[in-house]
Amino acid sequence: MSQYLLRRLLLLLPTLWGILTVNFFLVQLAPGGPVEQLLARLHGVEVGATAKVAGPGGEGGGATLYRGAQGLDAELKARIEKFYGFHRPLGERYLDTLLQYLRFDLGTSLMRGKPVCTLIGERLPVSMSLGIWSTLLIYAISIPLGMAKAVRHGSRFDGVTSLLVVVGSAIPVFLLAMLLVVLFAGGSFWQLFPLRGLTSPGWEEMSLWGKIVDYFWHLALPVTSMTIGGVATLTLLTKNCFLEELSKLYTVTARAKGLSERQVLLGHVFRNAMLLVIAGFPSAFIGMFFTGSLLVEVIFSLDGLGLLGFESMVTRDYPVIFGTLYIFTLLGLVAKILSDLTYTLVDPRIHFGGQR
Repeated sequence: MSQYLLRRLLLLLPTLWGILTVNFFLVQLAPGGPVEQLLARLHGVEVGATAKVAGPGGEGGGATLYRGAQGLDAELKARIEKFYGFHRPLGERYLDTLLQYLRFDLGTSLMRGKPVCTLIGERLPVSMSLGIWSTLLIYAISIPLGMAKAVRHGSRFDGVTSLLVVVGSAIPVFLLAMLLVVLFAGGSFWQLFPLRGLTSPGWEEMSLWGKIVDYFWHLALPVTSMTIGGVATLTLLTKNCFLEELSKLYTVTARAKGLSERQVLLGHVFRNAMLLVIAGFPSAFIGMFFTGSLLVEVIFSLDGLGLLGFESMVTRDYPVIFGTLYIFTLLGLVAKILSDLTYTLVDPRIHFGGQR
């Protein structure tokens, strides 16, 4: 096991290097960098498209430029490029970025003027709250429900719950979030839950119990919208895993020995059936943690990492783009290693040390 962990940890560096390298050159070579966008705003020029530069004789066919760079002061552009460090060759900037990331120095935001680590630290609690509680609720609902559906396969309960989970998964998360806002956040009906932020004004002066209640009061609607959409896949996966295990000979033998259905499920079937469910935990958590929470953060005015990464892509804030990418890639790789370790806890027969 120790050799396996050492190999996986050593693979982190080349994996991070490959992902950062590909994204570095893709983002840097895209038209409309931060210099052009800043100059366009200073001159009131529209940002966000390309146009043809007139060729000889005033005819088309010239080079394609980012629209934000047209008609701007070349000297001012050169000064801003030097200020941001874009006057240096691309390869030199690439090597400097790698050296900074080896020291875990994520640089400074070009648009916000703050260290990227500070920005991530400010937004991390929001994304962590959404990701952790949504993932835990999805697993807490899906696993017992999937087990119940497997035991009652083909019954009315199985059909009704299948219909409900499929309908829930078919509704887009952002549409469900907007529906919850309209119904329960003062949209058109009841105002039972707050619409903005994770805490109420004066949260610091509340008692410990008051802080906990206020925190979950703000999380109720966003976490509900993310949970409903994520229950279906895991529920059906759990059901299918349990159905497969229930049809095997060892469960028939266990029943023949006089064990109750509960003892068969929890003592024999559970460990084998849960392997695939555990394997999907890292991707489920990272999906909830980042991409799945973007629209929810926008609708409920929550400043999380998903919204930060999206805004950085729009404004071409390179340090923030690469910083958030670095953090989420690292979290994803570590989560996969933890998932492998969980395999051995669920089923001690699994080992990663090669053949015995």
